[in-house]
Formats: sequence, structure tokens, C-alpha cells
Amino acid sequence: MFLSVFDMFKVGIGPSSSHTMGPMVAAARFLDLMRASPFHFAGLRASLHGSLAFTGVGHATDRATILGLAGFTPEDYDADRAEETLKAIDETHQITVDGLPPLSFTPKTDLIFDYETRLEGHANGMMLMATDAQGDVTLRETYYSIGGGFVMTEAELAAGKDSEEGAPIPFPFKSATEMLEMASQSGKSIAQMKRANEVARNGEIHLRDGARRLWQVMNDCIDRGLTTEGILPGGLSVKRRAKGIHDALIAERGQNQSAPHTINDWMSVYAMAVNEENAAGGQVVTAPTNGAAGVMPATLRYYLDHVPGASTAHIEDFLLTAAAIGGLVKFNASISGAEAGCQAEVGSAAAMSAAGLCAVMGGTPEQVENAAEIALEHHLGMTCDPVKGLVQVPCIERNGLGAIKAVSAASLALRGDGTHLVPLDACIETMRQTGEDMAEKYKETSLGGLAVNVPNC
Repeated sequence: MFLSVFDMFKVGIGPSSSHTMGPMVAAARFLDLMRASPFHFAGLRASLHGSLAFTGVGHATDRATILGLAGFTPEDYDADRAEETLKAIDETHQITVDGLPPLSFTPKTDLIFDYETRLEGHANGMMLMATDAQGDVTLRETYYSIGGGFVMTEAELAAGKDSEEGAPIPFPFKSATEMLEMASQSGKSIAQMKRANEVARNGEIHLRDGARRLWQVMNDCIDRGLTTEGILPGGLSVKRRAKGIHDALIAERGQNQSAPHTINDWMSVYAMAVNEENAAGGQVVTAPTNGAAGVMPATLRYYLDHVPGASTAHIEDFLLTAAAIGGLVKFNASISGAEAGCQAEVGSAAAMSAAGLCAVMGGTPEQVENAAEIALEHHLGMTCDPVKGLVQVPCIERNGLGAIKAVSAASLALRGDGTHLVPLDACIETMRQTGEDMAEKYKETSLGGLAVNVPNC
């Protein structure tokens, strides 16, 4: 099993990797399918199903789908150009994209939120259609946004998890048990094994430059969030808090008034800064999703800014270790809130972050596995209940608490020798089973939990 660190961590836009980035990626894929088709097309249609329908407006799924059909991608998203494009489509009822003729598209009638028809493959389903001059559908594809910006067609999903292409990798572990066995036999750390796999597929330079860019985007996102004020979009009138908290922390530090537990506020404010940026539609890194994008940058920033002896030379090892754990979670369970609740998003992010921190602080492979298990175990059962379908409440603060749990889990693991009762594999399987048993209203539909109990929402 190989899942690149650059699959697990993608540079994209907020507010959601599955509901914003995924539909945009799916639409781009559909354009390529159209370009390769012998048919002549005259129009486009789209329908959103399941969680993509229920929380689509709050997650900007409609905008993302339209922009994807207009040729936008998350990697090179330009907010100003996007607004101009959406306005033009509203006025002309037409989409113009390279390699295809002008295509008729009226957003109010050609993009349908289908709350009744659930597609079988995944809770995040969408259908994209191209029509001829008479309005008849001549090309249709079903896509599933399976979390973290990953997109699969109906056929790809049916083919299963084992289908992959590429050069052989030296350490193809599919479970934490296999990972620890390979580490023991090779004498390598988890980061070293993951690095060897990455280099075998993509080369040393790609890994080095890519890891540097990932952290740059993460760190820039923190800094933007720490210096930006205002009200977040979406109608809840949620005020950005990161700047005010950060300013107060700086002032307290200068007066030498900080209590020991204030370190928790530093971890929280780093995470909140990222998730406020995400909620505003800013540039973030899926880690492993947008909804959980603040946990890992906060944990890594905590390490660099607050841990004695920390070094930027360890950033790559942090990311590699975290990606190894995230790959296990995704392969054996889920990182999708629509599929398994927030345990799959913030829970996975905390496990990945705990593992990364434990590794760069000198943890053995066994201690790293223990750190990941501790962090994930104490998110089991966490629901996904975004108020008004927005990635704001409870998501922003939840990332802060996820970072605190990650650091605590790493610290506890480092106090032991790696032996513990519950294996990470068992914890991941428990998360999968819990997600299957969880009622749909608690899985990113905004039909249960806080989403229905907060007044005036």
C-alpha cells in the first residue's frame, strides 16, 4: 500500500476538502473526460447528493462545482478571478473553457441539490452530465469525494483499495503491525521507511521541495490567521478570535505573567488561526482534511517555537511520520466526516500529529505507534455536526483541542517504552466500526447534534 505524503497533504482552499476541493477536482476530471470524447457537447448539468447536498451551501459546494466546470483547480485557485467567472456565468448562462465549445449552464436550474437520492458508493456523491444541442445527456459520470480532497469515480470505487500503479516500494506496510515489524527488521524509523517509499516513487528532489512547500503554506496560513480580524462568512456572525488571543499571549509573555497551562492557549491559537482562514475560504493544506487542517500545523509550530532543542531540519521527518499514520487510517478506515464523523477528521489529524511530534522528539517506532493510538482512542465516537453546515462551530475550537490532545499523547508515549494494551490497528478498526454504526444525522449532514440545538441557526 502506497499513499504519498503529497496525496495525504494537499495545498488547496477552504472551507472543506471533501465538499469544496473534491467537487472542484471532480469537475476538472469531467472536463478531461469530455475533451477525450468524440461527442459534440452543448451544455452541462450537475447534481449533488447525500452530504454534498445537505451541507453543500455552507461548504460552498455549489460554487466549487461551477468553478471546477469552468476550469479552476484548488492548487492554482485565484479568488478574484473566481468571482469574476461566477458573475459572468450568472449573466450569460454559459461556461467557456479551454478545449471545449461554449457550454450552456444556468446555475439555478442546472445544478441540483438532490436531498432524496443517495448514491450507493459514499455519502459524498455527485453526478456530472454533458448534453447535446437538444438537451439530451450524452455523457454522464458519478464521482465520490471520499475525504481529504480524494475523488473516485463509481468504477474506481468499485475496484477497491488495492488498485494502484507505480514503481515497487521497499516498505509496503498496510497495518501498524506490519509497519512495526518492518521497522524492527530494517532498523529504520517510520520516517526513514516512508522516505524510502517516497523516493522510490517520486524521487528525492520532489520530496525535499514538496515537503518544504507544505510547511511554508501551513506556516503562512497560521501567520495570516494570527494577524487577521473580522467576521467569518456564512451568516453565523462568528468573530475571528485568533488575533486577539495571540496579541494577549504576546503581551502576557512580555510581562512574564503566563501560567504554565497557558501553553495550551498557544497550541489552540495556532490551530484556530488555520481554521479561521479555512472558514474564510483561504489557502490551507489538507491534513488530512480541511476541517482538521489546523491540528498538524499547530502541533508542528508548537514544536518549533516552544520545545527546547527543536530544529527545522526535523520538519520533513514530522510530515513523513504523520503521513505514514494517516495512510493507515485512510486505508483501513476513513478520513471522511461524512463517512465516519469527526473522529475520522480531527481524530485522525491528532493521531498523525502525535506520531509526528513523538518521532521528532526521539521516539522509537513503538512509541510513535503508541502516541498515534492514544490520540485517536480519545476521539472515538466524535460526531460531525457543523452548525448551519459551516466549518466554523464546533470545528475551529475542536482543532485547538485536537492539537492539545496530540501533544499530550506524544508526551505520554515518550514517558513509556512503547508497550501498551490497545494496538493502533485495533483503534483504527474500532473507529471504522463506530463510523458504520453512527447515525447519518451525526455525519456531516447538519441534521443532528449542535447543528440542530444552537438557537437561531
